[in-house]
Amino acid sequence: MQLIDGKATAAKIKEEIAEEVKLIVEAGGKRPHLAAILVGHDGGSETYVKNKVLACEACGFKSTLIRFEEDVTEDELLAKVDELNNDDDVDGFIVQLPLPDHINEQKVIMAIDYRKDVDGFHPINVGRMSIGLPCFISATPLGIITLLKRYGIETSGKKCVILGRSNIVGKPMAQLMMQKQYGDATVTVCHSRSKTLKEECLNADIIIAAIGKPGFVTADMVKDGAVIVDVGTTRVPDASRKSGFRLSGDVLFDEVAPKCSFITPVPGGVGPMTICSLMKNTLAAGKKEFYV
Repeated sequence: MQLIDGKATAAKIKEEIAEEVKLIVEAGGKRPHLAAILVGHDGGSETYVKNKVLACEACGFKSTLIRFEEDVTEDELLAKVDELNNDDDVDGFIVQLPLPDHINEQKVIMAIDYRKDVDGFHPINVGRMSIGLPCFISATPLGIITLLKRYGIETSGKKCVILGRSNIVGKPMAQLMMQKQYGDATVTVCHSRSKTLKEECLNADIIIAAIGKPGFVTADMVKDGAVIVDVGTTRVPDASRKSGFRLSGDVLFDEVAPKCSFITPVPGGVGPMTICSLMKNTLAAGKKEFYV
């Protein structure tokens, strides 16, 4: 069994990005600029945005954090999105999700200029991704594809089972694993209503678990030699930790790992690659690689 070290891989990619940014700036080019909008004080979102700001520093990017209180109106938020759309100095920006209940998330996503949508959530980017056109690919699926490539894991012709059908991970992951230039695999998507979920998993060469249920994937669901990618990051109570909680993946790691050829840990697997992929998208936005 080999551990897929997302933390080390992300650090290496950020070094590569920083070197490229240095060359761009030395040649008289513009330093990439990422802005982030954070609404309220959700603990997970606070941590995630803080890590994005630190990643920007590591990559040599300019970063801007825009904060709003929980009671910000939808119109105020949309006005800020419009402002960022029209700010030539901002190459890409994100609106950290989830948003408060009184704000329509889809409306906000639709308002973002798709040419600056480095989260890859805008329907234009989602549509282009689904037919294999250049675009901003959502960060977690892009991070997983990058990990598989960097570790030389064969995906072409393999049976891949994806657990979960969210717009952020499950659906785009299925699209990428199907496409010839990315996964080139035979893909099955399972979810809470799938009646043959265990059987599908037992036949899978690659399982990508993004179902949001701690310890959901157990050893009796995994065949020997399978590749396991655990996207789960659920906070579960843990009195032994200073924070009072620990992050738990969707895979029962200690039980499943001995059967695998490769497996990602939680934390330190997919998580660091998600932020790293956002940095890759920001660099592409700064270079106007996809859209002008």
